[in-house]
Amino acid sequence: MKQIDIVGRRKIWFTISIVLIVIAILASFFPGVKLDIQFSGGTIVTYSFNGDLDKGEFQSSIENSLGQKVSLREQNDVNTGATNYVITLNSKSGVTPDQQIAVNTALNEKFPGADIQTASISNVDPSIGRDFLLKSVVAVAVASILMIVYIAFRFRKMNGWSAGVIAVAALVHDLIIAYGAFVVCGFPLNDSFIAVMLTILGYSINNTIIVYDRIRENRRLLPVKTSYKDLVNISVNQSMSRSINTTVSTVIAVGCVCVMSLVYNVSSILTFSFPLLVGMFAGFFSSMFISGSLWTLWQEHKLAKK
Repeated sequence: MKQIDIVGRRKIWFTISIVLIVIAILASFFPGVKLDIQFSGGTIVTYSFNGDLDKGEFQSSIENSLGQKVSLREQNDVNTGATNYVITLNSKSGVTPDQQIAVNTALNEKFPGADIQTASISNVDPSIGRDFLLKSVVAVAVASILMIVYIAFRFRKMNGWSAGVIAVAALVHDLIIAYGAFVVCGFPLNDSFIAVMLTILGYSINNTIIVYDRIRENRRLLPVKTSYKDLVNISVNQSMSRSINTTVSTVIAVGCVCVMSLVYNVSSILTFSFPLLVGMFAGFFSSMFISGSLWTLWQEHKLAKK
């Protein structure tokens, strides 16, 4: 297998990462971040009906009655097998009984014979979702600190503290890109977002650890005068095939889930599987091309100061 000059082309890898991160940041403002009802608060109303109804007309009728935008998704009733429409209204004031009566009247006038009924209605308190989000952020922060300490101890022969900080920086890089996938695709930030972030946090570190392990081993085996650049290039190239095989097998599985969710229009699975897929690619990229290059820069900078 041809050896790739990873460190020598670091400007290319850094540029790619910076561009992706900038896109994620810009997308936060345009088109903007969508918060799911779990974080923004609001009302969820489920409607049962007979026959087939046009989703667009159904949604428009509700929006005209309430005077504000709503989101609509299909839901299959596991007991009856019937299809229900679930309306999400991001409003802290909720839906009053009079408004609900007006909506039902408008819907039954629009779709006579469909026997549209309100199956359930629930109000969501945003403080619960925000508390969960805050606890998740704290968990990520604590996990990052523990990772730095663990890597610093395990790879102390290769200046472990720098290795730990760079590994966590690579994780942050992966999380930002996965977040960008949510925002660019217009997926709302919800519990799937938290699940994706935590999954990537545990998954992406594996490839980086593999590379670090090769660097540590090669530092012992290669001649003392071997430069940091050559050390990292050799180590990453030795780790490449293993990391590719691991990543491809996982990506195929997640990719199949992503495709099936598109085919069957299961948005709840799609909003988890696609950003996770993006995060896995980002994790492979950062482990192979970013972490080692940053570690080399760090060590060369320390060497130049002596």
